[in-house]
Amino acid sequence: CSCLSDYKKKISSASDCINSMVDGSELRKVRSNSRVYHRYFLLDADMQSLRWEPSKKESDKAKIDVKSIKEVRTGKNTDTFRTNGNSDQISEDCAFSIIYGENYESLDLVANSADVANIWVTGLRYLISYGKHTLNMIQSSQDNMRASWLGDLFDEADVIGGKCISLCSAVQLIKKLSPGLKNVKIELKFKELHKVKDKIGSDVTKEEFIEVFHDLCTRPEIYFLLVQFSSNKEFLDTKDLMIFLEAEQGMAKVSEDISVEIIQKYEPSKEGQLKGWLSLDGFINYLMSADCHIFDPEQKIVCQDMNQPLSHYYINSSHNTYLIEDQFRGPSDITGYIRALKMGCRSVELDVWDGPDNEPVIYTGHTMTSHIVFRSVIDIINKYAFVASEFPLILCLENHCSLMQQKVMFQHLKKILGDKIHADPPNLEDNYLPSPSDLKGKILLKGKKLASNCTGSEGEVTDEDEGAEMSQRMNNEGGEQQTVVQPKKFQLSKDLSDLVTLCKSVRFKDFQTAFQNQKHWELCSFNEVFASRCATDHPGDFVNYNKKFLARVYPSPMRIDSSNMNPQDFWKCGCQIVAMNYQTPGLMMDLNIGWFRQNGNCGYVLRPAIMREQVSYFSANTKDSVPGVSPQLLHIKIISGQNLPKPKGSGAKGDVVDPYVYVEIHGIPADCAEQRTKTIHQNGDNPIFDESFEFQINLPELAMVRFVVLDDDYIGDEFIGQYTIPFECIQPGFRHIPLQSLTGEVLPHAWLSVNAKIKVNIVKSILVDISPQNLRINK
Repeated sequence: CSCLSDYKKKISSASDCINSMVDGSELRKVRSNSRVYHRYFLLDADMQSLRWEPSKKESDKAKIDVKSIKEVRTGKNTDTFRTNGNSDQISEDCAFSIIYGENYESLDLVANSADVANIWVTGLRYLISYGKHTLNMIQSSQDNMRASWLGDLFDEADVIGGKCISLCSAVQLIKKLSPGLKNVKIELKFKELHKVKDKIGSDVTKEEFIEVFHDLCTRPEIYFLLVQFSSNKEFLDTKDLMIFLEAEQGMAKVSEDISVEIIQKYEPSKEGQLKGWLSLDGFINYLMSADCHIFDPEQKIVCQDMNQPLSHYYINSSHNTYLIEDQFRGPSDITGYIRALKMGCRSVELDVWDGPDNEPVIYTGHTMTSHIVFRSVIDIINKYAFVASEFPLILCLENHCSLMQQKVMFQHLKKILGDKIHADPPNLEDNYLPSPSDLKGKILLKGKKLASNCTGSEGEVTDEDEGAEMSQRMNNEGGEQQTVVQPKKFQLSKDLSDLVTLCKSVRFKDFQTAFQNQKHWELCSFNEVFASRCATDHPGDFVNYNKKFLARVYPSPMRIDSSNMNPQDFWKCGCQIVAMNYQTPGLMMDLNIGWFRQNGNCGYVLRPAIMREQVSYFSANTKDSVPGVSPQLLHIKIISGQNLPKPKGSGAKGDVVDPYVYVEIHGIPADCAEQRTKTIHQNGDNPIFDESFEFQINLPELAMVRFVVLDDDYIGDEFIGQYTIPFECIQPGFRHIPLQSLTGEVLPHAWLSVNAKIKVNIVKSILVDISPQNLRINK
């Protein structure tokens, strides 16, 4: 419909809406008897009446006088909508009703998109407020504010005062105002404008500059948000902004001074700054600023209780940290340690073997991975151990060295790490491990330890050898290996044994034995397959076990490509150290990175209370709400995207992107869910989705939300970007989400704009709104 073509010209004022309504649009007229009629609606050019066609009524009856309109309601909020049999299939965002006449009759309409509904609602509300003076009123505010600041910028660039600037300068100026735009696109827009005007020469006038800015940088979806709060003005004054900040953004103790401060900071026009008005461009600046990021700023620093036992925290952990590709043939490199430690990892792995020249080396035994010298890794760990976090770092030592080279290992550890190594023996009277706060700046060695009654300089212990298990898998041609690898014995030096204090490696037999005999400083490593079996067969025992003891889960030896397990499968059982292959990007690593963003990215996250309290019972496989935990409802509206790049390596469609968004919930089984938006064809610059979803979150403390943007392609949908955030770190309100690439880098200027609302379900039948306008949650 022509309304949509008008929409493509970027609606940024009420006059744009009214011009669009004069052109008309196809709307569906809804009746209470389940009937729906497709009609073409338009506003008369004199703006006195609203007409529709075709109609069986005489033409003067198929119309409503604008003067008789009492109210324009958004959504399905009339008896007609409520009683229409097809109401469930009608989107709330596309529905609106015109209440008119002495008897308050309703004309109930459904637009083809939320954009079109917004145009009609905005235009009609202005007409009700200002009648025939509407156009005069609106022409004098918004356009002038935008034109004045853009005009000032243009004049600054026009150094010789020739009333025009070069094409190159105009492109650079617009690029500076909207860094996500490509130069080629801006240049093309100027050339198209010149072609339409049959203009010779490439210099740009002030009017042309403002027109191209309007065309490329206007965001209609933000304009429609602004007019919801502006009391039919083309800007927000300080009182409008206060209402928006309190009701939508959850800001507590909002004052007029705060509004003025925001306007001074983000409003580009001098007029707006002087009068205390926030124009559309200022409002966009504010919504795209750090103030409106989806991630709660309180979580950017350490904000959780760090004085609980170590076993009460999830610990950011890396598997085969030395590998930068796969774990069978890939190269080993110290950059693996640098990257993991810089990302906040608090448990790294060292697989140590005898090397040449009496220098121990690190690699995956029984495989073709390359070697790195043990000493150089310890040097790097010493340098980067506490760069991202001051809390304890666990070194998982898988020691396969001869006594001679163990002596060298000990010397390197003592000489390089010195006092950083936690050397105090565990307190036998304690029942739990010390806290992260108690162990700040300390390095804990996890490894085998000699019996306390060993008096010699060495003794015999069983070998820990994940590599042998993998090698056996690799050599086994006939499917699943049935035989269990028998642990070998090896000689351990007492010096090295004494460096292991709070993380003594022991073999896990069963939960009953562990509850009776395991000491709080002893730690078991679980192969992912065995851990999954424990989670399925003994979910309650596994959670209770992890209240007191640390459990490390490492990937199955079958994962020779270094793929990752789903960390949530083990976090829900309370496992603290779920070792991830940092070198392998994808969904599982996104979940790990996203989860540890909270609590200042310090690598420690306090587990849900239900997994810490001695008296509570929690089963990891619960398919329903969790006793004692109030479920919450997440209402998320995906509004739009900005500057979505072409997927990496895709060449089939040129520069065209057809984006859609998946919203995924990851958590306990009862919470896992996903929803997707429709595809927006051929628009990566500013696709408008305008779709809402609702999810019930039964264990909020363990839930994550992942936003994934994909390119719809008949050959196979391709990944554009994603962002993963713990549910409890979401800031309610109108927010923007920075998108990240497959390998975790931030995609420059690529965003999603969303509106998030959270409600808590105290009793199943009673919903209590904890959206920010009613309550500010202190997380």
